[in-house]
Amino acid sequence: MGLSSVGDPPDAARGLRTVRPDGTPVYRYRQRPGRPAVSVTRFDPDAARASLPPEHRHAHDFLVLVYVEEGTGAFTVDGVERSLRAGEVHAVSPGQVIGGAVTAELARGRAWAVAFIPDAVPALASVSPLAWAHHPLLALFASGTGHGRIAEPDRATWSAWLVDLAGELADPDRRGAREAVAALLTRLLVAAARLAPDAAATPDPLVERVFTEIDATFREPVSAADIARTIGYTPGHLTTVLRRRTGRPLLEWITERRMIEVRRMLRETDLPLDVVAARTGLRDAAYLVRRFRERYGITPQRWRRSQRAGS
Repeated sequence: MGLSSVGDPPDAARGLRTVRPDGTPVYRYRQRPGRPAVSVTRFDPDAARASLPPEHRHAHDFLVLVYVEEGTGAFTVDGVERSLRAGEVHAVSPGQVIGGAVTAELARGRAWAVAFIPDAVPALASVSPLAWAHHPLLALFASGTGHGRIAEPDRATWSAWLVDLAGELADPDRRGAREAVAALLTRLLVAAARLAPDAAATPDPLVERVFTEIDATFREPVSAADIARTIGYTPGHLTTVLRRRTGRPLLEWITERRMIEVRRMLRETDLPLDVVAARTGLRDAAYLVRRFRERYGITPQRWRRSQRAGS
């Protein structure tokens, strides 16, 4: 499949975050200072060939929307095959394992992929990842199917939105570009959410209990073992169960919740890093800097400045 990208090129936007025990690489979103945390990739037959091997199993720590304009194909998400057909929108959540080769028909067609982290959308910037499954903007990500089909009369509108989004990302320093990107991405998420099934997905009682406990205790120096003991499981077993049901292990969810709060405090306050660390269950400022840089590829100080510059 050929591709061309706008915003951050795929190789620049992704950095290897970790490798799971089964060998699956997990990529993080590498945000460039002062730029919206969004990238758009257009797949079409006129662009250069993609460099990924045909069976490249991988996962992301960011969200991805895929819109198929023309062509057909297939890929797998967490081992379940999804067909790709014209007019479909597919949502891939953080932690889900993507695999499989697209067919020749889609390689001759056209599709778009939008990668982003919640910071790109003001309505999501301070939302706990533990609440993503219940947020109305992310309904397509939370549904059991993870995809929907656009009515034929509306497909040209989707294409126009994506062209506009790509245009704003092509010149991110232009006045109002950050606001325009946020507005266009929000519009896409609203439209995608309306494609989700009306019936809400049935909550997983164990996952809900774990997330509730994390939300209640992440500001303290709590560990995965502490959470597991409270829930009544051994740490190893709970981590295995949570990874199977959510795509991510227990410690990653604790860290993710802390990092959401760290980013909120960096963005909305002038508190020094040692105070931010103390209020988010992290040991000290040095540990916060190390974990933040591992997670986002940038120091918290530079991230804070980039947010102020963007505003």
